[in-house]
Amino acid sequence: FGSRAVVSGSFPGRSRPPPILSYFVCAEMFTRFVEPGRLAVITYGPCAGKMCTVVDIVDQKRVVVDGPESVTGVRRHMLPVKRLSLTDLCAKIPRGAREKTLRLALEKDEVMTKWSQTAWAKKIAAKEKRASMTDFERFKLMVARKNRA
Repeated sequence: FGSRAVVSGSFPGRSRPPPILSYFVCAEMFTRFVEPGRLAVITYGPCAGKMCTVVDIVDQKRVVVDGPESVTGVRRHMLPVKRLSLTDLCAKIPRGAREKTLRLALEKDEVMTKWSQTAWAKKIAAKEKRASMTDFERFKLMVARKNRA
């Protein structure tokens, strides 16, 4: 059954791959975990579009997030995980950390600086700038584009 096993891609005598292989497949599938210190963007609600940090995990569907307010303008409150978009950035904080501890960890790891250099943050900033343009600024942009082309 040596050649047949290679051709069909199955494992002899098993209906699914050995548990070791399936573990490695799952381990590489996800990289952004909901964990204390994970930086996220709020996608819905009164704080939509603002950055926050996961501070504590309440249950399977809810987390406690904090800006901190002095940095991002988000107060500490509970949010469903569905309303968050997790980023790749994470700060080293203990579970349920105070606001001061969180602020110092973000400064130490330079998380907000790293965030502002990502393509995602630049895209959000460009979208905000475009939305805040006046009519005359839009006109000047149109003329500049015509001259460039």
